[in-house]
Amino acid sequence: MNKPQASELREAFSELTPFFKRAALFGLVASLLVLAPSFYMLEVYERVVNSRNHMTLAMLTLAVLGAFAVMEVLEWARSEILHEAGIALDRKLGTRVFDAIFTANLKRIPGGSTQPMNDFRVVREFCSSPVVAALMEAPGALVLLLVIFLISPVLGWVAIVGAVVQVGVGWANERGTQPPLAEANKSAFAAQQYADSTLRNAQVIESMGMLRDIHRRWMNKQREFLGLQALASERAGGYQAIMKLLQIVMGSLLLGLGAWLLLRNELHGGGGAMIVASILGGRILAPLVQIVSNWRGVVNFRESWKRVDALLAAVPRKPETMALPEPRGALLVENLLATAPGSNSALLRGLNFALQPGEVLAVVGPSASGKTTLARLLTGVWPAASGKVRLDGADVYTWDKSELGPYVGYLPQGVELFDGTLSDNIARFGEVDPRKVEAAAQAVGLHDYIMELPEGYDSPVGPEGAMLSGGQRQRVGLARAIYGDPAFVVLDEPNSSLDEAGDAALANAILQYKSRGTTFVVMTHRTSILPVVDKMLVLRDGQQQAFGPRDEVLAALAKAAAQVYQAHQQRAAGSPTALSPAA
Repeated sequence: MNKPQASELREAFSELTPFFKRAALFGLVASLLVLAPSFYMLEVYERVVNSRNHMTLAMLTLAVLGAFAVMEVLEWARSEILHEAGIALDRKLGTRVFDAIFTANLKRIPGGSTQPMNDFRVVREFCSSPVVAALMEAPGALVLLLVIFLISPVLGWVAIVGAVVQVGVGWANERGTQPPLAEANKSAFAAQQYADSTLRNAQVIESMGMLRDIHRRWMNKQREFLGLQALASERAGGYQAIMKLLQIVMGSLLLGLGAWLLLRNELHGGGGAMIVASILGGRILAPLVQIVSNWRGVVNFRESWKRVDALLAAVPRKPETMALPEPRGALLVENLLATAPGSNSALLRGLNFALQPGEVLAVVGPSASGKTTLARLLTGVWPAASGKVRLDGADVYTWDKSELGPYVGYLPQGVELFDGTLSDNIARFGEVDPRKVEAAAQAVGLHDYIMELPEGYDSPVGPEGAMLSGGQRQRVGLARAIYGDPAFVVLDEPNSSLDEAGDAALANAILQYKSRGTTFVVMTHRTSILPVVDKMLVLRDGQQQAFGPRDEVLAALAKAAAQVYQAHQQRAAGSPTALSPAA
């Protein structure tokens, strides 16, 4: 029987125990110093008023001011320690959560969005929240309760009853506010996703006059979120008012009960102790009031914890792998069967082919034949359902991408550039080597254009490459793919946005890098790239129709097309509805 996987988030929090212990110690001492004003009051009442000694008053005042100063320093130190705990948690899991989000997005599983990052921020910031501080004051509240018991057991039991009632109110607060708060968080996330989608498609919305209807749908989602949030806030506000009322009533109740006990000579410490018990009774309930007042943070923390924990469980940490030698570009595809992540529907079935270093393969086929899926499998973005994609004998999918990445180039069908300079994007946001950046730009015919810009290679491309045209973005993406002389390059429709000059630059770049031993796989609909390819792979409905040297495959395709045409002509000639020559 397999041992259940331990929660990474829980393990990370367990490593923060030293921080929490130190903070709790400081909090305990600070909460005990709350007794200083009470003792000051008693001493002034008993010593100063009776003795009328100014020096005693001055020393007592200095002592209580010193206690206040120490209490504030301890509070500050506790806050800093809890803040350091949050930073330590971020160092421990921040990169891990980011990688898990990235992997979840690739695999199309829940969690592949920015929401877990926001959730992790909520979990991290909870370390230094008022709720945690209130929990750390609970041991001090128990000490204060013991003091009340020493004054009078009756007052102590009344304080306990008040605490139990406060806990009951807190439980009712949880039952009343948690469901609408959880639903409000979900609605807020849905509204945010809808807004993000709207902004990404702003041009389509504007050109076809869809803004009013889109806005109406967003407002409906926003109203749902605001309504649920208002409901939760209304309930939480009511329970918070009850808690504060109980705290005030507890102080007055203990004062009145203490006076009654004093009249019966059943109160230890006299009249001063009666007032102290009243003050301490309110302080005992202060942590509970603080927790209930910030209950929304507790609910948000709990929901965020669940989502982050589920993401880390769904995307396990990658095991350490043995370093592999640099690939030369020998590609082998064996019995490849592929499905989209999260689906059982086969997109590719039974592919088998091989390439030697320096060969260029053109993958052709109609739309939805599986070309883009093959590109994702060849680069290790998607796993194979069965079969293997091997580069120099090693499984591409399991190869550590941080190790393999510099030797692989990939230009996806939808070119994505990132906010930064042209040199940053071409150099893959690593250390910029000006010589390699310029060589890649020259290879794709982009160098002259860049040099005409005021800032040259340091020119910003804007968010998602907004400062460039479609063809320019595609050339920058191509330069990024061939940067650093990779051994293996996959290009998915690399000339879809290129003009005639761009086609020529693409062909020249492939020939140039092919001569250096780079292996290319090019998914294409256009024939302009065919003169530079060595082999062709024909896909249809996810199946391999033909593979071999370019000229042989083209000849076979031409022969098949001729046979289809001839059969069509024969059917047309034999059809009773065909038009006669006279007609």
